Parts: sequence; structure tokens; C-alpha cells
Amino acid sequence: MIGLSIETSCDETSVAIIENGRKVLSNIVSTQIDIHKEFGGVVPEIASRKHLTNISYVVNEAIKEANISFDDLDYIGVTYGPGLIGALLVGVSYAKSLAYSLNIPIVPTHHIEGHIAANYLTYNELKPPFLALVVSGGHSHLIHVKDYSKFEIIGKTRDDAVGEAFDKVARVLGLPYPGGPEVSKLAINGKRTYTLPKTKFDNLDFSFSGIKTAVINIAHKEGESLRKADMATSFEQTVCEELIFNTLRAVNMLKIDKVVLAGGVSANRVLREMLEKAAKENSFKAYMPDLKYCTDNAAMIGSAAHYNYVSGKYYEIKDKMDLNAIANIKIGD
Repeated sequence: MIGLSIETSCDETSVAIIENGRKVLSNIVSTQIDIHKEFGGVVPEIASRKHLTNISYVVNEAIKEANISFDDLDYIGVTYGPGLIGALLVGVSYAKSLAYSLNIPIVPTHHIEGHIAANYLTYNELKPPFLALVVSGGHSHLIHVKDYSKFEIIGKTRDDAVGEAFDKVARVLGLPYPGGPEVSKLAINGKRTYTLPKTKFDNLDFSFSGIKTAVINIAHKEGESLRKADMATSFEQTVCEELIFNTLRAVNMLKIDKVVLAGGVSANRVLREMLEKAAKENSFKAYMPDLKYCTDNAAMIGSAAHYNYVSGKYYEIKDKMDLNAIANIKIGD
């Protein structure tokens, strides 16, 4: 079973060819980082226009690298939300047109389901049920993955996502976009000399606005004397500890023996090390996607789309031409 998948939720135009949900035949990613770097972040209108320019070329490159033809495709998978609405619309519109022209089904796929499914590409043996810690620029979720297409959110951020907090702290420290990896690079040379606040709730929710504000206040107070590397270290270790703390609470609550890391922040070295340590100390297995599948890519969408397809979550596009992109949609809806 072969599917073509499209991911255009933010600033990467990506197309992949996936066989049976686990084998990557091609995964082409055209990034816009250099374009948005001068603005200090993603400009939605520019991202949408670049997707329009890139998508046909990226689709053809994916087909070429996989050494197949369009006639070999069984379905088209596409990210339809959440994300930047203009960017999503490019991918959804192209996917609808391609599915219509080939007379094959279309599989609308949730972006976060894709991040979770990135682990299926790394670990062929991985199967639900498991706990997923999803950490990215827009999401910080604890999700009970009951089956390939059944999800329950058991914890989430009440304000900033952890990736968003990384980016905002990077701006305070004068680091370039994208900020998260730059904070981590700086932190390697620092020490944990700043005490920063942690938030704990009765449930499994997170909050990162308080620590972000604390960093801003300390930076304003200390000015030029701010020890930037030490601040980066203190911030990174504090937020990673908060993520692991709630993850362990969820493991104990669910009595589960598998924890999956997912999302752009899953590439963070400190978080990966802390999760590995927690797994050894608490007798569960930790799964982390290959670094190439941590950031937005179509291969992860293709894996998730495969499982949606086999579970019957797809449309015959000629019967469902009103499929639309959705900027905000809860996983599992």
C-alpha cells in the first residue's frame, strides 16, 4: 500500500512517499528558514506564497526519488490542521486536486498525529497503546495513544507551548531564529546558576508563561551583566524537568510501560537525556524519533495517514470536495 503525503502547516513544504505506513521511499523537505530568519519568525503570508511556488516541484521530486509513478499511488494523505491557515490551504488544495485527477481517496491527517507517528518510522516494533509527550512550538501535550487512530489528551499547556517559550527566551538573549536550537547550543557552555519558577497543577497540565516572564524580568534587571549561557542552561533544564515530572505522573496514573517523545522539541538533547534516565529509573521504555523526523516533514504525515486509511478515516474526494483546512483542531476530533 503506497501513499503520497503532503505537509505544509508552517514553513516547510514537504512531500513523502510511504509504503505500508513504515517504509520511507522518499521524503523531500523544502525549508524556508533562511527567508524567515530576517524577520525573526515565520511570516504567514510569505510562507503561503513560497508553498505555492514550491509544491509542484517537491511533489515531482518525491515521486522521482521513490522511483514510482502517480499510477502506483493508493491514496493521498495531507495535513489539514492545525497550523497557519494560508499554508495549510496550499497543501489541502493541491492534495484534493491530485486525488481527484488520480481518482484515489484523500486522507486528511492531524499534524500532531503525524509527529507521534514519526516514531513508527524509527521503531518498526512500536505499537499502541503508549503515552506520548508532544512538545513543539505550538503544542505541549500528554496524550494517551490508545490505538493508531484513537487519542485522548490527558494534559496540555494552559498558556505558552514549550517551543514557543524557547523562542521567546532566545529573543531575550539576542539569539537568531529559529531560537530553540540556539538556546540549546548556548546552554552547553553554561551553568545552572539562576533559579527559575516551576508550575505544578493538581492535574497533568503545563504552564510556561511564568518561567518565560521570569527570564525577561531577570534580563531587564541585570542588563549587560546577564550571564546568557547560564540563563540558557537554567531555562532549558528547568522546563525539561517540568516536562519529565508530569510525564512520570502520567506513567504512574496510566500504569503504562511505553513513552513516546514527539514534536520539534523532541530533538532537544537535555530532554532526550532526561527521558532516557527516567525510563531506566522507572522501568518503562522510551521511544524518540530520529532527528530527521523531529521537525515538520511529510514522512510522519504519511505514516499517520496510512493508519487513518486502513481504519477507514478517508474520503473518496469526488464525494467530499468540501474538505477544508482548519487552523485549530483538537487531536482525535
